[in-house]
Amino acid sequence: MPGDAEVVHVYDPQEMDTTSRITRRLASTMYMYSYKLQDRALLRKHFELPITSHYTRRLGSILVCNVGDRFATQLDTRGGGIEWYCFNAMLAGKLTIFQDGREATSEGNDGLVFRALPGTRTLASDGSGRTNVWIDAALLDRTLERILGERLRRPIVFKLGVAWDQELAASLHAQFRYLVGELGRSDGLADNMVALASFSDLVVQTALQAIPHNYTERLVNGGHGAVPAYMRRADEFMRAHAATPIHMEDVAAASGCSMRTLEVMYRNFRDITPLGALHAIRLEQVRAELHANAADASTAEVARRYGFTNPARFGAAYRRRFGEPPPRRAGQKN
Repeated sequence: MPGDAEVVHVYDPQEMDTTSRITRRLASTMYMYSYKLQDRALLRKHFELPITSHYTRRLGSILVCNVGDRFATQLDTRGGGIEWYCFNAMLAGKLTIFQDGREATSEGNDGLVFRALPGTRTLASDGSGRTNVWIDAALLDRTLERILGERLRRPIVFKLGVAWDQELAASLHAQFRYLVGELGRSDGLADNMVALASFSDLVVQTALQAIPHNYTERLVNGGHGAVPAYMRRADEFMRAHAATPIHMEDVAAASGCSMRTLEVMYRNFRDITPLGALHAIRLEQVRAELHANAADASTAEVARRYGFTNPARFGAAYRRRFGEPPPRRAGQKN
């Protein structure tokens, strides 16, 4: 298990009484939650196995939480709430949320998307297990502002319920599963800041497109012109910073336009997304280094420098791009 992950097991039911002492041991971003067992008779019992387990790992502006509750548990958001959006999927059992007069249940392929506002209550069933991917509200707000080209007047409010097996939501869910899978890998995506920055951009942009919210109509119908000079500046910026952790908002700012305009330009002129353009530029720079006489690093080391952490995926992408496998260095393994 990664060393920077936070793992909490609860054996003593008294930690989940009215004082909810469990929160003192959780990640700081989760302090505003109060945990209480629904069956108060359990408070008088002793357990050899955990009654609740939490695994939490923070990856920049994304927080991955795996939670297991042996018994039905009530969670209440206290204080000022949590400045993160939760994208929930169940592994077992179900979770029901009550927020601002709205109610939705996560079970099977149906999940939840919400911001943990004050007064939000969720009820987890017996034997429930779930993966919650939390995204910093400031990152989502900032990304949407860049796409729309203006400041948000109201916070983003997502539709509470989501079907993870339908349309673009299925792609977002697959991205979450991939991210969770990478947590167990040494030297994988989670430990490569270059790759993680681009992946975070992909997740955030997909989330804004996949889950209906109060800005969806403007996001779909808004139109902006295409200015090729912006693309040239974007290309120059991405080439200059290909080996550093950059986000699409950085590219848009360097090009002098909104993320929405940048997206439209690349699709209209090259039939590709800005993230796809960055991926291609990184492949080109890897190829240039591998063919440079002065370079002495292994193929894997060069690829990793540009955010390609999976050798098989890198090899396949390289072949698609250049019609040949990555070159092997004498005396080195790929």
